[in-house]
Amino acid sequence: MKVRLNLSTAPLESNRRFALSAGVIGTIAVVALIVLSLRTYSVWQNDKELRARQDAVEQQIARLQQQRQSLSDFFENTQTVQRRQRAAYLNSLIQQRAFPWIKIFMDLERILPEGARVVSIEPKLAADTVQLTFLVGAVSDESKLKFLKALESSPEFSHIELLSESRPARADQFDHIMLSLQAQYSVI
Repeated sequence: MKVRLNLSTAPLESNRRFALSAGVIGTIAVVALIVLSLRTYSVWQNDKELRARQDAVEQQIARLQQQRQSLSDFFENTQTVQRRQRAAYLNSLIQQRAFPWIKIFMDLERILPEGARVVSIEPKLAADTVQLTFLVGAVSDESKLKFLKALESSPEFSHIELLSESRPARADQFDHIMLSLQAQYSVI
């Protein structure tokens, strides 16, 4: 017969549950470490690509700023400024030559009553209209009123504004009334 005797001072304990739970926790920790390592690596790769794109954009910005500075220097050059001013002057001359003088004079001839005459016309071109400043001389109030009514009823002239009316001091002048007015003339 065999008798089991335990000569130890403490009873025998089973560490199997502790080892099993420590193994499970360690496995979970290793899996979490691997997942976090993979996530960190992917974030690092994305950050690396983002930094590369940012560097490329910064280089492009620097290149564009350099081009802008060179263009600014070119356009601020005295020769370029003189050329631009000359081009603007020539363009204004071309616009004046393209101005429909004959059509305006034909329309004015049609509406101008007897006893009224156009002394001067000063045009200013806009998109599809022309801003005209007239100086008109009239022999009498009747011819002045006929001219204003004809001008207002004309489809070519609009936005008529009387700027001033004066009567010359000298009695020997042909025009007894001088009108200064503005109107828009439709080119189309």
